[in-house]
Amino acid sequence: MTTPATEETRAIRVGLRSAAVLTLASIAGLMMFVWPLLVRVEPQTMQHAPDAPFIFIGILPVLIIVVLAEFSEGGMDSKALAMLGVLSAVNAALRPLGAGTAGIETVFFMLVLAGRVFGPGFGFVLGCTSLFASALLTAGVGPWLPFQMMCSAWIGMGAGLLPRRVSGKAEIAMLVAYGIVVAYLFGFLMNLWFWPFITGAEVPYHDGHISYVPGDPVGENLHRFAVFTLLTSTGGWDTGRAITNTIAIIVLGPAILATLRRASRKASFGAGHKFSRLGGRHVHSSVADPTRDHPAATVSRVRMRTSAGRWGCPGR
Repeated sequence: MTTPATEETRAIRVGLRSAAVLTLASIAGLMMFVWPLLVRVEPQTMQHAPDAPFIFIGILPVLIIVVLAEFSEGGMDSKALAMLGVLSAVNAALRPLGAGTAGIETVFFMLVLAGRVFGPGFGFVLGCTSLFASALLTAGVGPWLPFQMMCSAWIGMGAGLLPRRVSGKAEIAMLVAYGIVVAYLFGFLMNLWFWPFITGAEVPYHDGHISYVPGDPVGENLHRFAVFTLLTSTGGWDTGRAITNTIAIIVLGPAILATLRRASRKASFGAGHKFSRLGGRHVHSSVADPTRDHPAATVSRVRMRTSAGRWGCPGR
């Protein structure tokens, strides 16, 4: 049975500075998807190829700023960086197993579970690094990569923002529902990054066509885009992604959550340290020690002190 994550298990605790950075980055990321709906653009075969490198260059400083903000606030240390590297490598290795065939994506369920355990800041950074590493591994570098990185960052961050007190089977059910929702949202946004620029999407339906019309009202273009997404990806790719997330979270979720939380407790992410003077000696202790207030530990300390007093020795 899984237990709800506590504040100590968040390898990157979002402070005020990093929260502001994540908010601004999310707003900027949303704008890079929807700006063609707000201005007049002409369809082109190059799509985002000319501006994708600049978007990618803009994302990297955001990650660096988040990491530096967490270092300055004490929410991130070398152990958190090591965990981030390990999980990024795991996701990069998992992605080729599905490679997106028929919507089978094996990278997103781990993002959901890691974001759930370690928090929204860790999930945001992990989403970006995982997709970047997997793109290098699978030769998937292209103008779509910055948009995939941002979508994956939102998936990991959203998992960290889910209610913390839910546990057990209810937690798995919540994560399954979240995995289904983000599977469709990922497909929706990844269609939006190229839809305004494609040509030849003159597929007729009862109300006209489903291609972008430069200069039309936002509502009308969004309506056409929703029909485009429904006809091209919702019933296939997106549903396959949702099924993959569901099966992986149900089958592997409890074990992976327990493993990640155990690793987090042993690494004592975010644990503060203090020195106290007991019996004439300086004793080092961890503020976030999960066993400190355990009943068995309390009884053991009482017995040791009683025994020490009986033999005339100072308590330790």
